Amino acid sequence: MKTNYNTMKIKELEAEEAKLRTELFNLTFQNKVGQLADTSRINIVKRNIARVKTALKQKEIAGAKE
Repeated sequence: MKTNYNTMKIKELEAEEAKLRTELFNLTFQNKVGQLADTSRINIVKRNIARVKTALKQKEIAGAKE
């Protein structure tokens, strides 16, 4: 499920980024141990982190212009 990060508030985005980073850490650890069945999930989480960071940066720029 693709979430629209542009409609979220800054605090929600920061919480989402922290959640995704924790998930990425856990997935990476499981992959190294050999317990991860779906390795493509790592790339999906990385892309979602990038989307969140992009939305945060856009909000930062929009806030600076106002």
